[in-house]
Amino acid sequence: MKIKESSDELNPPVVTTGVDIARARRTLTLKDYLSLFLATWGVGYLPLAPGTWGAAVGVGIYLLLHKASAFIYVFAQEHAWRFPTLEGFHASLMLMIIFALSLSGVWAATRAEKLLGRKDPGVVVIDEVAGQLMAFLFVPFDRTPWMIFTGFLAFRLFDIWKPYPIRRLEALEGGLGIMADDLLAGAYAAALTSFVITIYMLL
Repeated sequence: MKIKESSDELNPPVVTTGVDIARARRTLTLKDYLSLFLATWGVGYLPLAPGTWGAAVGVGIYLLLHKASAFIYVFAQEHAWRFPTLEGFHASLMLMIIFALSLSGVWAATRAEKLLGRKDPGVVVIDEVAGQLMAFLFVPFDRTPWMIFTGFLAFRLFDIWKPYPIRRLEALEGGLGIMADDLLAGAYAAALTSFVITIYMLL
């Protein structure tokens, strides 16, 4: 039996089956440092709910992507692009970033587990970064601050609450288990955020 950690102090320790992870006892290589950086984004070492700090990084990345899309919007206007085309481009860019973060996250988190000798170390927050971006997937391009706040709260809710089958995904081995549950929490948050925004637009 082994104890799975949590990036949020509200979550109790989870006991999972399988062999213990032996901590790697060797000189760290460049790949090790890179994996730890990607896995923690630096904020994973901050005290008090590092998962929330990781989600905040996801919000920051989303705002940067939106700013970049705004420059493309100027280009689009000059070339007579229609607004739905820009919305589609923004969604595609988001999906590519989430996909890249998910793949690199599985690799980095798996390596971080071996380096730290712990199952899903609390300092690993790349799963929260990707999950938070997933939560913003259906936010309109001409979004307002309250929509961002709603997406943030929705993701933190599902990430901490972990309704079925999110908690079951944690049992997957290595970085796959670390990433999968937060991506599903992000999908739940995206659906809830989209629903709230739709109701608001209809009122």
